[in-house]
Amino acid sequence: MFKEFRDFAMRGNVVDLAVGFILGSAFSTIVKSAVNDIIMPPIGLLFGGVDFAELKIILKEASEAEGVAEVAMSYGLFINNVISFIIVAWVLFLLVKAMNSAKKKQEEAPKPPAAPPKQEVLLEEIRDLLAKE
Repeated sequence: MFKEFRDFAMRGNVVDLAVGFILGSAFSTIVKSAVNDIIMPPIGLLFGGVDFAELKIILKEASEAEGVAEVAMSYGLFINNVISFIIVAWVLFLLVKAMNSAKKKQEEAPKPPAAPPKQEVLLEEIRDLLAKE
């Protein structure tokens, strides 16, 4: 059973998937930082100094005396996540578009002429020899 698992885990597709997942996680962290730290502050400033992460609808106030936490819908965090998603989707779109373009150029590249069949080469040599005589 261990050998089967090792063979499965070391299969090329699984390793590629793992690498893609790890890179995707790292990219997600970068995008989150870009959205929260670079993109949202100027947008919030345009909207009168609003911090989108703090935007929420309070459904139930917190009560320290009763030990009840606040219940709220954090739609500002949702807005940040939507912007993060749009950035990731845009980058993936550009990546796929570039890959498709490169693949199309590779397919359109002129291919060297195929070598003639061996019979034709032999017949041409015979013809050339007969022409010399």
